Amino acid sequence: MTVARQPLVRTALLASALIGVLAACSASDSIRDVNLNEYNSGSGRDRVRGRLTGQDDGIVLFGTARTPRPGEADTGGGGLGVNAFLWRATLDTLTFMPLASADPFGGVIITDWYSPPGAGAERFKATAYVMGRQLRSDGVRISVFRQVRQGNNWVDAIVAPSTAAELEDRVLTRARELRSQSTGAR
Repeated sequence: MTVARQPLVRTALLASALIGVLAACSASDSIRDVNLNEYNSGSGRDRVRGRLTGQDDGIVLFGTARTPRPGEADTGGGGLGVNAFLWRATLDTLTFMPLASADPFGGVIITDWYSPPGAGAERFKATAYVMGRQLRSDGVRISVFRQVRQGNNWVDAIVAPSTAAELEDRVLTRARELRSQSTGAR
């Protein structure tokens, strides 16, 4: 190629690249409009957002499904993976124990060891499981662990079965109170 033709080739390449960029810019407005209409319309994509398979029986990811299933109208979900009333009631009931971990999407609350005042030779720990998005009597399970001091060591001890059942009853009572307060405020 001759030296005189090199500037012409560069100019031609630059011009074609510029034409391609301008063509893409003019087309991007129509593409943007299509995308906005697709996501903001009442299309099927909006109705199944958050579902892995896109069907009513699909897997819900992170609780983002927009349409509740039949019978789940008042579950108290509020963006949680579990029933919000049971979750809040469990936290309220276990406030006397220090909190070690809380997972609202998995529904697990773990407390740290707690020694009641005046009982320095024993300590308790609780793990609560909130199971499901509906406010039901079997929607919460609490496991209580007890240790007693023997010398310088803590040794596991038996917990009365009524202890966990009593805590579960308190959680359910508090959850019903919270639900009635929220429906009364509407």
